[in-house]
Amino acid sequence: MKEYNQYVIFKLQKENYAIDIALVKTIERVTHFTRVPNSEEYITGVINLRGEVIPIINLRKKFGLQDNLNIEESRIIITYSNDISVGLLVDSSSEVIDLDLNEIDNPPNLNNDDNYDYIKGIGKKNEELYLILDLDKILDLEREE
Repeated sequence: MKEYNQYVIFKLQKENYAIDIALVKTIERVTHFTRVPNSEEYITGVINLRGEVIPIINLRKKFGLQDNLNIEESRIIITYSNDISVGLLVDSSSEVIDLDLNEIDNPPNLNNDDNYDYIKGIGKKNEELYLILDLDKILDLEREE
């Protein structure tokens, strides 16, 4: 039985985040977006990726962080969950790491803070911390709003 999972690592404001590699289709350079009128502020727009129209979520805006992307470094992580493809706009994406199950802690429970709803664990490896995102919760919130 597999005792570890692989995660794609990316950064938002110099902090390390992780998403399960099984949910990642590709990682793309930032390209032209088509804006969607009357969409939520964190929806950057949509892109045409090899014939598929994919909505792009700016994770900085979604998490209430300052929005100052460096287009050269930024990447779009194309994810797939529950038959939905969504691109996540991030500052940079650098590597894939293995995290053993004993290297992952539960997220802190801080007074029902909505930002922690997106985090399903905190990985610890080589003195670094990685906030592991719960993609399904991010996408469920998308559909409710």
